[in-house]
This record gives sequence, C-alpha cells and structure tokens, in this order.
Amino acid sequence: MKKEVPKSIKTKKPWPTKAAMKQVYELHLWGGEEGYYSGEGSHHPDIIGPYIETVISFLKSFKKPLTICDLGCGDFNVGKELVAYTQQYIAVDIVPNLIIHNKETFTAENLEFHCLDIATDKLPKGDCAIIRQVFQHLSNTEIHAILEKLKHFAYIILTEHLPEGDFTPNKDIISGQGTRLKKQSGVDVLRSPFHFKIKEEKELLAIVLPNAKGVIKTTLYTLF
Repeated sequence: MKKEVPKSIKTKKPWPTKAAMKQVYELHLWGGEEGYYSGEGSHHPDIIGPYIETVISFLKSFKKPLTICDLGCGDFNVGKELVAYTQQYIAVDIVPNLIIHNKETFTAENLEFHCLDIATDKLPKGDCAIIRQVFQHLSNTEIHAILEKLKHFAYIILTEHLPEGDFTPNKDIISGQGTRLKKQSGVDVLRSPFHFKIKEEKELLAIVLPNAKGVIKTTLYTLF
C-alpha cells in the first residue's frame, strides 16, 4: 500500500525560496559589504573551525574517499576546506549568480558546482550529503520533499541552529522569512511531521552560542 503524505506536508508550489535567497545576497541581509557572504555561521572561526575539523576527521576515516553532495553550499567558505578530502565534491545552491561566482572563484579537478532547487530538482548522486543550516530556512513542505530524495545517500551530515534546551520541533514557517528560532523551534527530521527513517544517529558537534542565541548542532545520520 502506498504511504499517503500527510496533508500538512503535501507539496505546494511555487515556493518563494529562490527569490528570497537571491534577495539575501543582493541586499547583504546576512552581512558583508560586497560580494557574496553567507553570514556569520559560515565565517566566524569559533563556529566553522570546529565544524571543519570534525567533518575532515569523518572524511579521513574512510579508506576510499567519499563523493560529497553539499546541498546549500552558499559562498563556499566552508566547503573549500573539505574538497581535498573527497573523491568528488558536488556543491549545489539555489542562487544562479552565486553559483556563477563560485565557479569563477574556486577550482579543483574533483570540484563541480550546480544551480539547483534541492526541493524540486533531481539531486546529484553521492555517498554523503552535507546540509548545513539550510533546513532552518525552509518550510516543512520543502523539507519533506528534500528528505524523500536523500534516501539514496549512505550518510547525511545535517547542521541546524536550534534553541538551547527544550523546544517544540518543526513549527512551520514560510521559506525565506527568518528561521524557527523566533518561534522557539528548530528542525528535527526524526520527529513529526517528517519521521525520517535512519539506521543510526550520532551527534558530531554542538556549539553553544553566547547570549542565549541557541546551539548549532551537527548530526551524522547513517541510512539503511
């Protein structure tokens, strides 16, 4: 029997994500005075330093390098540090001009960039998907659509900005209009309405931000 998708997460189109993300970079809503800037979460050394170290350690644990799909690569300030530890690094983002900029700025034999909407377009094939602080900006409908496509990966490294302490997960938002933090919520793909099926869950890193601004949590999911 075909599993019916709950009404609360049935696909609704079009989504405002592409226009919203394009505006973020054009108006520098995440900071930066010129060029493309993906925000403090992609540049502050106390945030990205431990993350890069942790992911590199994971990548180096394999005898044969993995093919990585970076879904929501942003300005590539983080991804550029990981490329050398992979068989192939496929970096994806929804903003066309950002991808053009990245192609002109970052080059390696095993690196490629694609402009895709990961909620509606077919995803590249790979061993491990990296999704770093992407879901927090998306509606539940989009997250569900993406999760359905992640099942062919062996591993998923998911990073989300969450409230510190107890919170109600997965309160819905309109894509591109802030994050769930303003609702004292955050994304948990294992909880309702997603119930994402995995083989194993392992917390890789949790960075508590100062001034009660929450925690940036990175989780490794091993799939069946």
